[in-house]
Amino acid sequence: MSGDTMELIDTHCHLNDPRFESDLPEVIQRARSAGVTELVNIGYDLDSSRKGIELAALYSGLKTTVGIHPHDADTADEAALAELAKLAGAESVAAIGEIGLDYYYDNSPRELQRLAFRRQMELAKEMDLPVVIHSRSAAQETLEILQEFAPLRGIMHCFSGSFETAQICMDLGLYIAFGGAITFKNADRLRGVAARVPLERTVLETDCPYLSPEPWRGRRNEPAYLVSVLAKLAELKQVSEAEAARITTVNARNVFGLE
Repeated sequence: MSGDTMELIDTHCHLNDPRFESDLPEVIQRARSAGVTELVNIGYDLDSSRKGIELAALYSGLKTTVGIHPHDADTADEAALAELAKLAGAESVAAIGEIGLDYYYDNSPRELQRLAFRRQMELAKEMDLPVVIHSRSAAQETLEILQEFAPLRGIMHCFSGSFETAQICMDLGLYIAFGGAITFKNADRLRGVAARVPLERTVLETDCPYLSPEPWRGRRNEPAYLVSVLAKLAELKQVSEAEAARITTVNARNVFGLE
């Protein structure tokens, strides 16, 4: 399928990552050539959030988010949260994220993760911005905090949970994001979930430079590789790639308020 017949949106990429410093213009050009016309760059701390705003000013078709990742929750003091609120007012900012809980790595104390998560959920509500949620090995507590702020607008990023968890997230108003992991050989359970989540509630992401889909596993991921995720999702849904592209792109535009 040629790039001019479809438009894809990468709802989660980290072009603010140092691994893109040497060839970012080429990376963005490859994405466009592949039909990935819009990119949402995700902040994970204050520096990357600032960098995302800078990149959005340089490249058309690039939006950004601002947020403090659970790994860095111990940095989310009053001064940092005040700075985040200022950054969130920038025109290119499409969401607060990525925020949430990560009990797999526990890089920050869980109590501080929960506090930072709630404070950033409050900010999103105040500013009427959607949220991009990171949850790893913390499904129950993530859901409990999300329920405090329902109804929601946003995305469950890099979803890896059960269909039951996905259903609760959808009931709260969230979209479910699938990335390169649905192409992995050992990901049958995740593919089963992706097959059951309605296409009308699904968005696509790369999470680049991480989680490269097949056949690029082991290499730096980039937005152009979203076509591989699309192909697998279309196969699981038994629809054409054009149809899967159309619906997931409409969903991404809806959630982020893109033109």
